Amino acid sequence: MYKDFYGFREVPFNVTSDPNFLYLSGTHKEALNHLCYGIEQRKGFIEITGEIGAGKTTLCRALLNSLGADTKTSVIFNSNLPEIQLLEAIMLDFNLVPERRNKVTFLRQINDFLLKQLQRGNNVVLIIDEAQNLRNPTLESIRMLSNLETEKEKLLQIVLVGQPQLRDKLNSPDLVQLKQRIAVSFHLEALKRDEVKEYIDHRLKIAGSNGSVVFDDEASGRIAAYSGGIPRLINIVCDKALLLGFVKNTTIIDADIVRASIEELQGKTRTVTV
Repeated sequence: MYKDFYGFREVPFNVTSDPNFLYLSGTHKEALNHLCYGIEQRKGFIEITGEIGAGKTTLCRALLNSLGADTKTSVIFNSNLPEIQLLEAIMLDFNLVPERRNKVTFLRQINDFLLKQLQRGNNVVLIIDEAQNLRNPTLESIRMLSNLETEKEKLLQIVLVGQPQLRDKLNSPDLVQLKQRIAVSFHLEALKRDEVKEYIDHRLKIAGSNGSVVFDDEASGRIAAYSGGIPRLINIVCDKALLLGFVKNTTIIDADIVRASIEELQGKTRTVTV
């Protein structure tokens, strides 16, 4: 609705995980470095956690875009799949045709695939998003996938991405063997207060703003306080504020507009003065 009014090429604060809008804060840059290190050095299991809306999925999509043709990937976004269906989804991502629909056959075919990729000099990565939802038997099957290795390196790099509950799950006595295999672990923190302003300006620029759209410092401070530095919440407030700015026919988003936007998100009634 407001895109043409502000001169945007695209909407700047969608809540979709678009890697083109990724803002590399200090914590996001460090998380991406951990991911790249774990994959390039063939460390096996990599664990990335963060609060809901912290930008984990966007980070994973950016990672995928950065990998070369010599890295084969499987990405599982639906971690609620039963064990057999999850293994089948991994097979399909690797363009493998199941010989029989059972766990033993799936594991054997995936292992054969990994050996062939090693011979070709390729690396293989499995990314599982929302991994805190995985059932313990499914996690055990994933651990079995990591058993194939040479004397010096793992043939499959497994990235478990999830909310903080993932850490609690991995501390379960039933998963001690898996926990011991995690070589790289990182927790994605929320944005710092000064990074919130930078994040907003970054997304406006990527969307095509020529600088005429401004969230002033007090407005950015209110957004930082409300969101706690969580990117998804920042996006929701900023999108609402831009809509209200459009209604008010202004390109300056101030603290009053942000306050009214937050109140509306919280279900409070308001009167718009145009």
